[in-house]
Amino acid sequence: MTVPSSTRTRHAGDAASRPTGRSLTAAAYIFAVVMMGTTMPTPLYPTLSAAFGFGSAATTVLFAVYAVGVVAGLVLFGNLSEKTGRRPVLFLAVALSLVSTGLFLLAGLPTSGAGATATGGTTTGLVLMYCGRVLSGLAAGIFTATGTVTVMENAPAGRATLAAAVATAANIGGLGLGILVAGISAELVDTPLTMPFIVHAVMLAVAALLLPGVRDAVDRGRGVRARPRLPEIPAEVRGLFVAAVPAVIAGYTVCGVYSSLTPNFMSHELGVSSPAVIAAVTAALFVASAIAQIVLRDVSDRTLMVTGLSLLIGCAVLLVVALQLDSLPLLLIASVIGGAGQGVSFMTGMRAMTSQVEPEQRTAVTTAYFIVGYLALAVPAMLAGLLTIPLGLVGSTTVFAVLVVILALAGMTTVRRYGRYR
Repeated sequence: MTVPSSTRTRHAGDAASRPTGRSLTAAAYIFAVVMMGTTMPTPLYPTLSAAFGFGSAATTVLFAVYAVGVVAGLVLFGNLSEKTGRRPVLFLAVALSLVSTGLFLLAGLPTSGAGATATGGTTTGLVLMYCGRVLSGLAAGIFTATGTVTVMENAPAGRATLAAAVATAANIGGLGLGILVAGISAELVDTPLTMPFIVHAVMLAVAALLLPGVRDAVDRGRGVRARPRLPEIPAEVRGLFVAAVPAVIAGYTVCGVYSSLTPNFMSHELGVSSPAVIAAVTAALFVASAIAQIVLRDVSDRTLMVTGLSLLIGCAVLLVVALQLDSLPLLLIASVIGGAGQGVSFMTGMRAMTSQVEPEQRTAVTTAYFIVGYLALAVPAMLAGLLTIPLGLVGSTTVFAVLVVILALAGMTTVRRYGRYR
């Protein structure tokens, strides 16, 4: 994502406006810590299910409801930072993430027992978790719209390529880090529903302390009207946007179904009770996505899209085999393959479109692209959860694995379009 041309920067002689390695590190840390909040509950789903007495359907709704907050954050706060400056908007996101963590912490307090046998899950607690999910999504939406630009603006001279890679790692890597931190901290204590959120709250407090040191390049209040940014696809890239949609939906469907159903499958079908092991398998998807985007960023668009779609097909097939064989190693391999496929296919569509529009149109295009992605993350995951009632975990996941294959094959028919742009 690049900075819209309508954004005015401070005078070059102002020391506060000069980006440094320290400000870049601070911006990336804050970005990653906020994104962590969206995935912290993932390895805890089996424990939450035992404590609150809900099944896979409710779990997937709890997973997916944060997409409502993400879309709201993208639309409502897409260009607010161009009017108010970056730091006030980012501070709002950190505050929302901290409130979300606090709600999960309150909801997870047991009245008796410990670990997977903890009791005391109440309807009030479940409502608090739903509210927390929406708030964490809203914070993530704000950072998706503003955080990437902030990281780019904090790149020292001549390090723009590094900043783009750092922004990618902070965004996607933060999702994987949230899963790992929650899984490991839950493994080490007898209070798995509270300790992960205490750790996250401390990390958010550090982020708030670092925020004043992040460069804010916006000349506040001059010539920019802050308003909701609705999806907008310029005519010159509409064909490319349509071509990218199957890959986006396929990739985010893998992320959603994997993150929402895999923890319960590992717990119920494989007998895996360790939050750390569950975290390792699910986090591998997001870590692989981040690494693939960084390592393969110089490959041509057409080659990358074919590679990404092929990996998504391989992930879907291998996932079905892993479920049928109850194989944890195959489940892990499928996670890595699917993450790499999602990462490179999503990155390819993004950069192909943003390179073909005017700077002032890029934020709107990016917003529309992310909205499609997050809807694809949420809706299939919720439907998959509902299908577990008649079909079970294996049957439901198989249905959506077939859907991913169909979408990826549809995307293959449009890869010729990328030859026109890069």
